[in-house]
Amino acid sequence: MSWWWLLILGLFFLPTLMRLFTGPVAGAVTYNQLREEIGRDNVTAVTISGNRVEGTFDSPVTLPTDDERQVQQFVVHVPPIGESDIVETLRERNIPIYTEPPTEETSPFMVILNLLPFALMIWIGYRFYKMMQQRGQGMFGVGKSKAKLYDKSSAVETKLDDVAGLESAKEEVAELVDFLRHPKKYASVGARTPKGVLLVGPPGTGKTLLARAVAGEAEAPFYSISGSDFMEMFVGVGASRVRDLFKDAKKSSPSLIFVDELDSIGRRRGAGLGGGHDEREQTLNQLLSELDGFEPQEDVIVLAATNRPDILDPALLRPGRFDRQVTTNLPSLKDRVAILEIHARERPLSDEVDLEEVARGTPGFSGADLENLLNEGSLLAARAGKSEITMEHVSEARDKVTLGLERKGLGVKDEERQRIACHESGHAIVASVLPHADPLLKVTIVPRGPAMGVTQQLPEEDRHLYSQPYLRDRLAVMLAGRAAEDLLYGDFTNGAENDIREATKLARRMVQSWGMSERLGPFGAAPERQNVFLGEELSQQRDYSEATAREIDQEIMDVLSTAQKRARETLEERRDQLEELSQRLLDAEEVSAEEVNEILGARSGA
Repeated sequence: MSWWWLLILGLFFLPTLMRLFTGPVAGAVTYNQLREEIGRDNVTAVTISGNRVEGTFDSPVTLPTDDERQVQQFVVHVPPIGESDIVETLRERNIPIYTEPPTEETSPFMVILNLLPFALMIWIGYRFYKMMQQRGQGMFGVGKSKAKLYDKSSAVETKLDDVAGLESAKEEVAELVDFLRHPKKYASVGARTPKGVLLVGPPGTGKTLLARAVAGEAEAPFYSISGSDFMEMFVGVGASRVRDLFKDAKKSSPSLIFVDELDSIGRRRGAGLGGGHDEREQTLNQLLSELDGFEPQEDVIVLAATNRPDILDPALLRPGRFDRQVTTNLPSLKDRVAILEIHARERPLSDEVDLEEVARGTPGFSGADLENLLNEGSLLAARAGKSEITMEHVSEARDKVTLGLERKGLGVKDEERQRIACHESGHAIVASVLPHADPLLKVTIVPRGPAMGVTQQLPEEDRHLYSQPYLRDRLAVMLAGRAAEDLLYGDFTNGAENDIREATKLARRMVQSWGMSERLGPFGAAPERQNVFLGEELSQQRDYSEATAREIDQEIMDVLSTAQKRARETLEERRDQLEELSQRLLDAEEVSAEEVNEILGARSGA
């Protein structure tokens, strides 16, 4: 871009440069010299055009310059005022006078100034053209597909062996890979491979990783694109890009198309107030037509991923389009160990690091969360100048990921620290005593994230079903901090805000969704699903009466009150241990489960 500025500056200074290098114009005599030559009858004839006088000398005249050049032709500009008698003088001398209409002289500077807007427009057009080229689009290629092609020459190193914890999903996509490699084997027995496979699961569970593994395994063209890449500010661009993508895929069939974040273009049509007829819906219509329209599809498989299957248009999910839905759930304990082993290959872990113990301490972690956990451990080891990642680094990384950053330098008064220690001690004691609660891992009053203190529990195994005794113990543990404050101080603080919120959510689900209410029995009062479209909730009706709603609210409050009473009774029996644990927390700021059990003695029922 710098040469454009140099060109513009050069145009500005061009007149000055021309005057410097060319010097005065040949034949430009002075006005006084012209008067003298007229007085000596040395002027043959003149031509007047406005204030410009041109003529011919009878004999050459020397110019008043350094080189003393002589000229026969001359040019003089008559002053606008003060010397208006030059015509009379010429007439008295009988010198022929010719006249011409005046011509407006345009200076080079004015010419350049007039050309500047055009130069600016050309520059803006050039920059816009370069910007479109950098985006992979030509000036007239806005409707072209933006999908990235992976073929045999592309270096995609991810394989199915690099994906852990998704065995069922790997079997499904392995069939696609086999079809792409050996399409004739399936055609010989009349088998029709699925036209579309939809990967569904929470964020970070490996949907995109699975698609990348298919690209690495398949010996066929693989087109990868995000759902948002179809959308543009111009009307009709999305549908044009869909057509262009499938056109390229059909030319190189058998091939596979991967659309990430399908929900960005696959949302239900006509949702909300007044329906819709926007660019996104036109893009979706074209995608539906390409998947299973009037024209037959030529061995093109579409693999898509989303974590919002509830908002997809039903036409996308019917047989013939996305025939299969492959769910990628959060990994189990065994799967978490396998995922950690894969991510630990390139990291120098110490021998003391037990990946199975790390996996047990990370329930609910996705594959992306586990990778981030080990990465944070690597950063902590590098920050400490260590060559290996120890268990201490991994534990600190887990606290950082799950609880947030430690808020160092936070000024907490002694009275507040005592309250926090009492609150967390209540959680820890009830979690250690109740028989169905998850085992305690540690309790700390070090502020992390939004929490002033944390009591961590470590499930012994993954749970898929939650029994009523387990849920009641869990409610008691949640409300134990508030019960401890009431027991030792006789009042409450706002420190139990999050505990009350989460306990209320759990109690509502127990009553409304899971039928764990003696008063209501097996009665489901929870909505079937959460509305995500504007306007749908306006027409939603509650399918139970106001009297039942009051019964539900009363039952939820009874469940919470029972849990609060149970936690307080548990702490009243161990008031001395509660005070001792609170004091130890004030001294050490962090107490392990072993130390809590030493204070309490053997774990007993309540």
